[in-house]
Amino acid sequence: MACPNPLYHIWFFNTQRANLYYLTFIAILCSFFYLIGLWTHSTTITIPITSSSAAGAATQCSLQPLIATRSASIALDFRAHHMAADPPPTAARALRLPPCDAKLSEYTPCEDAKRSLKFDRYMLIYRERHCPEPSQVLKCRVPAPHGYTAPFRWPESRENVWYANVPHKWLTFEKKKQNWVRFEKDRFKFPGGGTMFPNGADAYIDDISRLINLKDGSIRTAIDTGCGVASWGAYLLSRNIVTVSFAPKDTHEAQVQFALERGVPALIGVLASIRLPYPSRAFDMAHCSRCLIPWGQYDGLYLIEVDRILRPGGYWILSGPPINWEKHWKGWNRTQQDLKAEQTGIENVAKSLCWKKLKQKDDLAIWQKPTNHIHCKINRKVFKKPQFCQAQDPDKAWYTKMDKCLTPLPEVSDIKIVSGGTLAKWPERLNSVPPRISEGTLKGITAETFTENTELWKNRVAHYKTLDYQLAEPGRYRNLLDMHSYLGGFAAALVDDPVWVMNIVPVEAEINTLGVIFERGLIGTYQNWCEAMSTYPRTYDFIHADSVFSLYKDRCDMEDILLEMDRILRPEGSVIFRDDVDYLVKIKSILDAMQWDSRIVDHEQGPLQREKILLAVKQYWTAPAPQEGKNAS
Repeated sequence: MACPNPLYHIWFFNTQRANLYYLTFIAILCSFFYLIGLWTHSTTITIPITSSSAAGAATQCSLQPLIATRSASIALDFRAHHMAADPPPTAARALRLPPCDAKLSEYTPCEDAKRSLKFDRYMLIYRERHCPEPSQVLKCRVPAPHGYTAPFRWPESRENVWYANVPHKWLTFEKKKQNWVRFEKDRFKFPGGGTMFPNGADAYIDDISRLINLKDGSIRTAIDTGCGVASWGAYLLSRNIVTVSFAPKDTHEAQVQFALERGVPALIGVLASIRLPYPSRAFDMAHCSRCLIPWGQYDGLYLIEVDRILRPGGYWILSGPPINWEKHWKGWNRTQQDLKAEQTGIENVAKSLCWKKLKQKDDLAIWQKPTNHIHCKINRKVFKKPQFCQAQDPDKAWYTKMDKCLTPLPEVSDIKIVSGGTLAKWPERLNSVPPRISEGTLKGITAETFTENTELWKNRVAHYKTLDYQLAEPGRYRNLLDMHSYLGGFAAALVDDPVWVMNIVPVEAEINTLGVIFERGLIGTYQNWCEAMSTYPRTYDFIHADSVFSLYKDRCDMEDILLEMDRILRPEGSVIFRDDVDYLVKIKSILDAMQWDSRIVDHEQGPLQREKILLAVKQYWTAPAPQEGKNAS
């Protein structure tokens, strides 16, 4: 048997004594803290609000004194006290952008009749654009007239417009004998007539097509000056010719508004002292049917402007006074000498522009612009006026004064070459590389850029149609606006739908691409979105806004742009915004105040893209019936 180790007993005894000391120390420490706790809770402690706390109170921060007593039970409060007070319940729904007065249902800010009276009547300057100062811009939503109804669908809309939408009967009396428009029960009927085509626009266009070829696709874009109710443009659409119709806001009340309600492209405009808002070489054909424009006056200034916007080889068509004056002079209540002098003046101006008179048959006369200026430069020795313009941008056309000089065509090396390049015929023209791009006149835009952009927008529009089922529904929309068009890819992707698109190139855009859009066989205009557009309220069924608000950052108030979009969009019309998410969040907050329905969705490439899409729909509302008071219904 082994003997026990005496060292083990010594170690065991020392360990027990150490544990006893440790337990005693712990007991003393606990007693000490217990006594301190009793002492602390036996005294009332108050934390006063110091000067810094008072400063916090000025910012609505609430700091409550901390009070505890021996007898009171302590209730723990985990609520945050350093926060601003909640707004009152009604503040979140308060309308910052209320409805305008019902009398403003047809308000056009830059063509306001009262404001225009302050300007010179010479050359109709007072009928040009005169926009309100920033302090005069209305901060309200323009109402639709009481009883407003969604327009007829195309092509029925070509012949029918609801009276409630354009409640003006004046033209039905003024133009009764000219077959412009008739009033029947609750609607206007448009039989397609005009002052110079009482048998209808179709028959009139047939007369033109016997003189020039309207069928082979060489003529795609047209402009109608002094358009009336735009029947000429309306009936050209069935022949694959798209027309920009314009007329001033004058005594022929609502003529452009009728055109838009019919689903026909139109703008408020006038030939006065500034250039028309289109680039050079834009239109294949220009038309005037008794438009009352003094073509031979002011040294031929207005024909010089038509020459600027006509493409090489383009046509100018004139019907009405003074054409065929020998037959009509009595009905026009003018003397033969006066009418003969007017026609002679027009003929002389046309010759000075190097135009060739192709035909004059019955009430129609047609001139053609040369395809280049080789001969025209030589004959400046014969025609002293107009001389060729020097050092000017022919595409600059936003508040740009007209010049009494001839816009030179791009240089060519041979008389058979078309200046600026030959355009493909429609429909190949749509996706062919435009000459302005193929010839390298637009910095940084190549044929590859154009092709990629065309494919990009085909995919984007297909994606849009999955988000907005109304865009995908044929016939639901007719009048479309693209607020920042670039190369016109959005409109090109919709060319097979029963719609037309007004393509806008903002004057602030880095590159002026509107000429490319016209070379594709599409239409458009210039616009500064810090100002109102030259159109009536409720023009468009759908608006596309791609990077508009990032372009106009720090240029003007976002709220003003959105109010203008509200003015020109029909009730229950839609908008697709595409922009950086930060802008879209701000836009949505303003749309909520405008009582639109809206939602932000991801970019088609997924949620990791900063660029997002905002879908918005304007709610249906109208001005009240007269007996209902002043609030919008």
